[in-house]
Amino acid sequence: MVVPDILANAGGVTVSYFEWVQDLQSFFWEEPEINHRLEKVMCRGFAQMVESAQAYGVSWRMGAYLVAVKRVADATSVRGIYP
Repeated sequence: MVVPDILANAGGVTVSYFEWVQDLQSFFWEEPEINHRLEKVMCRGFAQMVESAQAYGVSWRMGAYLVAVKRVADATSVRGIYP
């Protein structure tokens, strides 16, 4: 089992996002809270990647890309091209 780089690298990016959110709100979580939130995000991402890969009969890497592109397309649809 090889986890695709797009998902494996998401852990560090997610924690950076948590830091940004905490800084904006001047509210700081303890390490166990950050780890719990990270685990939830990563497990959900892993499950979505596997589900997408199985649904389309592709590799996990392509499944991860399918999930990522769908998220961007959905956000663009809701928000428009320019924020």
